[in-house]
Amino acid sequence: MVTIFRRSYTRAEILERVGDISQLCEAKFARLAGGNREGVEAVFFKTGSGLSFSVLPGRGMDIGPVDYKGAPVSWRSSTGEVSPAYFEPEGSGMDRNYHGGLMHISGMTYSGLPCQDNGKDLGLHGRASNIPAQNVCIDGEWDGDEYSVWVQGKVRETAGMGENVQLTRRVQTWLGGSKIQIEDRIENLAHSPVEHMLLYHTNFGWPLLDESSELVAPTLKIEPMNASMEKDVPEHARFHAPTAGYQGVLFYHELAADQYGNTKFALINRSFNNDQGLGVYVKFSKNLLPNLVEWKMMGQGHYVLECGPANCHVGGRNVERSRGTLQFLQPFESRVYTLEIGILDGEKEIHGCVEDIRSLNP
Repeated sequence: MVTIFRRSYTRAEILERVGDISQLCEAKFARLAGGNREGVEAVFFKTGSGLSFSVLPGRGMDIGPVDYKGAPVSWRSSTGEVSPAYFEPEGSGMDRNYHGGLMHISGMTYSGLPCQDNGKDLGLHGRASNIPAQNVCIDGEWDGDEYSVWVQGKVRETAGMGENVQLTRRVQTWLGGSKIQIEDRIENLAHSPVEHMLLYHTNFGWPLLDESSELVAPTLKIEPMNASMEKDVPEHARFHAPTAGYQGVLFYHELAADQYGNTKFALINRSFNNDQGLGVYVKFSKNLLPNLVEWKMMGQGHYVLECGPANCHVGGRNVERSRGTLQFLQPFESRVYTLEIGILDGEKEIHGCVEDIRSLNP
């Protein structure tokens, strides 16, 4: 049965009421036009629950803006979805086309701050987000009384005489649903080992992020990026109004997990819409992504919480190597990463999620 508009329906009952299922739920291809976003491929989803979002095959299969019942829950930077043709890989140049969106991939062979590693100059947060996907497939199908839609594409980070790494991403959602499932298979297609750094930038913005919002996570240990941020640790889960001259702060969380290694965190705003409440949770495997990287930025016009699962820190690949924490993919090795991002609509769903997160703490 599909629950939609607070009622349950069978497949037959739904199809009696619509000429085409796209009236309720669809994944629709588009190509963005105008200015420096010209030609960026996008897929727009709606589920019938009030959830709508985009996936950007033209930008590394990133998850773009996400709305729920008309309210934005993701953050959008001033650049928008800039074409990879304008990518500046040197230094911090990536910031000139960092669109934000709900989830921006940082990696796959390097991530974090610009650095020089083993004689290579590496820019900010890697190349993957600025590589258009190939073999993009969009479809939907019934499975009994359940209907889902998805997009799948392949992003290849390679050089003629260098690395050869491929991401195959599938993004799926369901009729009447309010969650997004992301499955990533990352493969080393080369005959030699390759460095592997991965950070899922999950970006939350106003009005979900506000003075009354709270980050809820099963944190066992929290570490600031540097000593100057130590004073900000006690307020890492609380937020305030946009502040002139605010300098972002960054923390590393070690999270508790269940017996299978699964963990999750949530950003909740109980005061949203006259105390109706709204939240978003992110569920992932701590076994594969042991770090949660929180970047809290309360600046004017730069008002965002980036909270992303990662297999690394963000000091740069050279720092990971020197710490002995740099991961590698062996020849033809692949790893599968699965994330679930869902909406929490109202106090009942918020309370249930908070209790689930608290139950993870030993």
